[in-house]
Amino acid sequence: MSDTPNEPPVDDELPEQMRIRREKRDRILADGRQAYPVGASRTHTLAQVNDTWGHLETGEETQDVVTVAGRVMFVRNTGKLAFAALQEGVGTRLQIMLSLAEVGQEALDAWKHEVDLGDHVAVTGRVIRSRRGELSVMATSWTMASKALRPLPVLHKELSEEARVRQRYADLVVRQEARDMVRLRAQIVRAIRETLHAREFIEIETPVLQLIHGGAAARPFQTHMNAFDQGMSLRIALELPLKKAVVGGVDRVYEMGRLFRNEGVDSTHSPEFTSLEVYEAWGDQFTMAELIKSLILAAADVAGTRQVTTAAGDVDLDGQWQWLSFYPALSAAVGEDVDVTTPIERLRAIARAKGVDLDPSWDAGKAAMELVAELVEPSCVQPTFICDYPAIAQPLARPHREKGKEGLIEAWDLFIGGVERGTAFSELIDPVIQREVLVDQSRRAAAGDDEAMQLDEDFLRALEFGAPPMGGLGLGIDRLIMLFTGAGIRETILFPHTKPEA
Repeated sequence: MSDTPNEPPVDDELPEQMRIRREKRDRILADGRQAYPVGASRTHTLAQVNDTWGHLETGEETQDVVTVAGRVMFVRNTGKLAFAALQEGVGTRLQIMLSLAEVGQEALDAWKHEVDLGDHVAVTGRVIRSRRGELSVMATSWTMASKALRPLPVLHKELSEEARVRQRYADLVVRQEARDMVRLRAQIVRAIRETLHAREFIEIETPVLQLIHGGAAARPFQTHMNAFDQGMSLRIALELPLKKAVVGGVDRVYEMGRLFRNEGVDSTHSPEFTSLEVYEAWGDQFTMAELIKSLILAAADVAGTRQVTTAAGDVDLDGQWQWLSFYPALSAAVGEDVDVTTPIERLRAIARAKGVDLDPSWDAGKAAMELVAELVEPSCVQPTFICDYPAIAQPLARPHREKGKEGLIEAWDLFIGGVERGTAFSELIDPVIQREVLVDQSRRAAAGDDEAMQLDEDFLRALEFGAPPMGGLGLGIDRLIMLFTGAGIRETILFPHTKPEA
């Protein structure tokens, strides 16, 4: 093997299939023909041929000549006849036929000796319906459009998840489910945007690179800007710039974009993911609850059903979307009264009894959140807004307006199928209280909390100009796709992060 990692392998180091394909490419070029022409004079897509001539009866022929192109997904060669299936785009296929009488010996021999599965070819010929009932193009000529040097994965063998996500391009070629996922995701994203636009929300873009990370409790990715010699972070949330826009008078605003969190990776978490955040002046947690329900139902209608099967059980999105208060739900789960005043020592004892691990550094608020995560959230199969969180849960949410709920905030997390799908709160707009909260977060960060927020003076300055009362909403797009497909997060992301190949 070559000692230089970046050097391409020499021919005698290639697998046999790749060596044979490389030889075919070289032979095409040596004969003065093109293995990778700039294009093909295609007159019809495969779908257009299917739509236009799909009415032909078995054995019926036309004199209509077309030029089609696609990837060879099946090939069968006999003495005087060759068959192939071409594929394009979303998986549309069309049979082509090459007969000695129509294309001649030279073209037929070239096809048999040069074409492999995975090649792109262009074929010109008459549209017919074969005697076996297959709509076909009876070729009069063909050309190579792109010679594939690697064999495709075997169609009838199930690809491992790792192979699918690492080589998504090959996965898309051979697996219809992968192509369907791309289209469904695009349709759901479009439905979300259309729903928001119908409500007069404006889409804007905010910086990905930030001097100060904020808007969520998460560990950021760090980077460096050479031009200004500044440390920077990739954004962990969209919240703070969007709220600045609301301060400036953009009363209904949203962004759908990539977020980056330098944390664990599992079936529901990815270091890079897509999130929707929406902010509405004069809204609150209840207007946001109504909005997220509309968005999810719009996505369900695109997916084709409001009855969804999840690993936790069947979900009826047309049923009741219930509200579940945080501490009463926790009390019911542990069999004793627990509230915001319950001391950390008691919560640790409850956790030990329930087999829940708590970090020794956590305070009572974080401990209660972990208990709810382990004991309450998995049982929320039908749409459930867990609300009235302890203040530590959302440093940017406002204190609860109701008497008797001191120490709680106006915030909810939406769970469907036992998985969090979105979050929202009535936004904290008092700059004095917000400064106190962010100062406390800064102390936590200095004490070693990697997820604590930093003090953002520019955000506080914006609030000091006067922010209207507002509601804010966050919806994980990837987890929404997961809800309707049953797939893991790496399947819903077209090109997810993977570990380096050995």
